[in-house]
Amino acid sequence: MDFSLHQSPAPSIQRGRRLLRNHQTLMFWIQLFADLFMVTGSLAVLTFVKLQSIPAHYRFLAIITVLALFAIYSARGVYRRSSSQWRLMGRVTAAWCFLLLILLLLGFLTKTTEMFSRQVLILWVPTALGLQLFNHLCLNKAIKHYNDRSTQQLPVLVIGDGAIAQHLAKSLMENRWLPDRVMGMIVANKETADAASVAAMPAPILGTLLELRSIIKESGIRRIYVALPLGASQQIENLHIDLLDMNVDVIWVPDIFALNLLNHSVREVAGVPLISLNESPLTSSRVPIVLKGIMDRVIAVIALVALSPLLLGIAIAVKRSSPGPVFFKQQRHGFDGKIIEIYKFRSMKLHADADVVQQATKEDPRVTKIGSFIRKSSIDELPQLFNVLNGTMSLVGPRPHAVSHNDYYSGKIDAYLARHRIKPGITGLAQVKGYRGETETLDKMQKRVEFDLAYINNWSLALDINILMKTPLSLVSKNIY
Repeated sequence: MDFSLHQSPAPSIQRGRRLLRNHQTLMFWIQLFADLFMVTGSLAVLTFVKLQSIPAHYRFLAIITVLALFAIYSARGVYRRSSSQWRLMGRVTAAWCFLLLILLLLGFLTKTTEMFSRQVLILWVPTALGLQLFNHLCLNKAIKHYNDRSTQQLPVLVIGDGAIAQHLAKSLMENRWLPDRVMGMIVANKETADAASVAAMPAPILGTLLELRSIIKESGIRRIYVALPLGASQQIENLHIDLLDMNVDVIWVPDIFALNLLNHSVREVAGVPLISLNESPLTSSRVPIVLKGIMDRVIAVIALVALSPLLLGIAIAVKRSSPGPVFFKQQRHGFDGKIIEIYKFRSMKLHADADVVQQATKEDPRVTKIGSFIRKSSIDELPQLFNVLNGTMSLVGPRPHAVSHNDYYSGKIDAYLARHRIKPGITGLAQVKGYRGETETLDKMQKRVEFDLAYINNWSLALDINILMKTPLSLVSKNIY
């Protein structure tokens, strides 16, 4: 077996063949439509029994429920295979409760809760949940029975000794829905392998790459997962060529997670596989981002109307507190690093805007009495709802920092400016995790940036809604001056 480094000719691209098949499985759609049928069917039956008809607002509720169920259940992994029935029931129950909270919030904001029969809704909530649990348990038992009766187990090997190889082998061994049976691990060299990595191996080490062909024959291996670092690409190619005559499936598991990824994804263009290592959700998730924009503006309008008496009262108090305008405008960086003007209620006396980093501190003499209150309660941020309406901000996203702050921190914190890969928000993941207010140390700002990047990596509409619901609880902070 030759694993020497050599320059091989570039392979030709086969036209008309799809290399990536990341489509949802047939079982996903069966379970989804079964859930939709259970939920909407039970609502229709209960409504008809109570009212002898199905009024338009109940039909509209069914439509909203269908859309919300599809988004929430997919985002929360309801249709992932689970080895535990209790875990499965827990996921379904949690997702259903979350969906009900969304419906309740929408009903409260639109003042339509009184239009629906309480008797119908009280019966619908547990009935729909019970039918969904019954549906999932029955389908899971059917799938397991089919797999046990008709699926032949495949003996497999995992090549590699790094974290991704260990994680993959452990996942394959614990997943009873896959036919793969991990026989062992293959390392490049037993003598040079890290002792800690070897001790953490979830499966026995059967040998090295030099012994691979004999191990395949002796153990009847049918599938091989190659989980080597990206730097070993030439070695991976040599493995692929050498194993062409061994009648085994060879699957490459690229260890891209050693890189500092941002919203990574896998897709294809004209049959060519593409791995996005760094991509903005604004360009990779177009339909959900449009829905995010619609949700932002709808909630912003409702909030401005509902809070108009409070906004007017704060405006009068700010005007009387000290000479100067009611609103404070400041240039900050928005999406893609573009300069935007954000609006806040003025909480400080007028002063020269120095070019140095100077956040508000405890007992800051610049802060007025009303300013101290609105800063601690974050009421000073409410005018940014107008920024949401004009599209320069979102309800949820990384908080926009002053331009001078960005200039200061960008040279001190890795990937600091990657925060601008999505629209800034009035609230964000860092804020609900406790990183609001003054960041007097570099470590605190580093932690805030980590949460901002985690938000971009894991962005979804469900995450936005979750952060919005947690934001009121995060407003009680001792670090807001």
